[in-house]
Amino acid sequence: MKQRKSFSAVFSAILILIFLVGCGSPTSSTEKVVNVYTARNYEVDKTLFKQFSEQSGIKVNVIEGKAEELIERIKREGENSTADLFITVDGGILNRAKEQGILQPVESNVVNQQVPKNLRDKENHWIGLSTRARVIVYAKDRVKPGDLSTYEDLASNKWKGKVLVRSSTSLYNQSLVASLIELIGEKKTEEWAKEIVTNMGRTPEGGDRDQVKGIAAGIGDVAIMNTYYVGGMLNSKDPEEVKAAKQVGVFFPNQETTGTHINISGVGLTKYSKNEKSAIKLIEFLTGKEAQETIAKENFEFPVNTQAKLPELLKSWGEFKVQEIDFAKLGVHNKKALEILNKAGWK
Repeated sequence: MKQRKSFSAVFSAILILIFLVGCGSPTSSTEKVVNVYTARNYEVDKTLFKQFSEQSGIKVNVIEGKAEELIERIKREGENSTADLFITVDGGILNRAKEQGILQPVESNVVNQQVPKNLRDKENHWIGLSTRARVIVYAKDRVKPGDLSTYEDLASNKWKGKVLVRSSTSLYNQSLVASLIELIGEKKTEEWAKEIVTNMGRTPEGGDRDQVKGIAAGIGDVAIMNTYYVGGMLNSKDPEEVKAAKQVGVFFPNQETTGTHINISGVGLTKYSKNEKSAIKLIEFLTGKEAQETIAKENFEFPVNTQAKLPELLKSWGEFKVQEIDFAKLGVHNKKALEILNKAGWK
């Protein structure tokens, strides 16, 4: 009997040991993985994820989708979510993700040193990865830079039938209008939107690249668009895009007043991340000088890390004063921005 009890005790101990080892193994394996839910679909991001994996040994799994759908998916999955990081464009959407409770603060001195406070959430629920300026692009042969000044000026009679811009469904336009609501108020913004519609050279169509093509075709003389599209067109494999882009200049509006509107791409650490340490390492990598310079060079976005050098093209556009508003306000005013756009007849 004693021998049986002794054998039983030893066997039980072995089982417990196996169980404990088994419980420990997933933790060690998951530390080598980061699951990214992203609304950014750029080749440069894939390149950087690959570089990070090669340098760190941490595998990056990517799930792409629209921002709102990814937010809802993370909410629906709750504690069972496999998402470690949420990446998207637009400060308003990043703030929405925070308000929906799917993010947690990022605790990293490295990140705090690499990214200025104004390009991070106040509580570090999201971290800026890059910025893009929404500027006025103009026909070099028909418009002089001295003729341009502000977003508001595009509503004046001298631009009647000459303004090109994409539709009101564009989040870029919605956030620009939201920024104007914050800076000049609802009434003036509504008046501005109505006059912009009056000055349009055509009913809004296509994306930002199509506005450049419209200028090249003589449909309009000026367009509201993001700078990185100009960079993409100048470096396109499509000769027609290159030809069109060479015919336009880049002008940063509101330099004497509120500054040029910028928006942000950012990343947040999910509330129920299972690979928190590895996820933070990826954020530190993406906001580091080398990765930031790659984003600027390959995708023509402005880096958030001030130590990153700008490529020659971005340098050639010159320095500019940036609109100073809380990016969260882009989300706060989004509903009103849509109301104003619809009321103005901005298709």
